[in-house]
Amino acid sequence: MNDLVEIDAIDRQIISLLQEDGALPIQDIAHQVGLTNNPCWRRIKRLEETGVIERRVALVDGKKLGLGSTAFVTIRINSHNKDWLATFNKCVQAIPEIIECHRMTGDVDYLLKISIRDLEHYDQVYQRLIGAVPGLTDVSSTFSMETLKFRPGVDVSSYVA
Repeated sequence: MNDLVEIDAIDRQIISLLQEDGALPIQDIAHQVGLTNNPCWRRIKRLEETGVIERRVALVDGKKLGLGSTAFVTIRINSHNKDWLATFNKCVQAIPEIIECHRMTGDVDYLLKISIRDLEHYDQVYQRLIGAVPGLTDVSSTFSMETLKFRPGVDVSSYVA
């Protein structure tokens, strides 16, 4: 089954604009891509209905809310079964500080990105994680000292039909 959605150059422009500012008015988008309002709106609706645009969100500066630190946590496990995965997934979903979770290839099974205030806050998250999920054989953490690049979204210029 191929889930690839065909988009053209105008769709790519629309996506790029919305990734920069999801609240951009239709009129502004239409003007920038060379369409009138109705065809532009229909394209956006199609992109939403096909799942190309999953949702529109606000990007929040965590530092301004006291969440200025990021921990990257690698997890290794011994048990690779459906029950364990369900427990792990439920735990990850229940801990709001975990903002990303990836199943990995190689030596590490999972990589978590955790938004925290400080080391004490990280330890609280760590304790909740290891207390809720059995079978973690290695939980290792590193902390970001500086974000050199952060770009939400995807590079639609590299899209190939």
